[in-house]
Amino acid sequence: MEEKMFEVKGSFLMGEDWKPYTKVIKAPNEKQARDRAFALMGSKHNLKRRYIKIDGVTLVNGE
Repeated sequence: MEEKMFEVKGSFLMGEDWKPYTKVIKAPNEKQARDRAFALMGSKHNLKRRYIKIDGVTLVNGE
């Protein structure tokens, strides 16, 4: 299956503040892009999924 590029925007809890983030993730579909965003942010900042919000996922056209 062909992998596409998705831009995932949202916020995550750092201390008492919600910090915004934007990630470009390679995935076959939008659901996988969401799951990979949770995995990346969770492992990088040692957070559970409930402390990570995803506001939107958009397909990135071009390279």
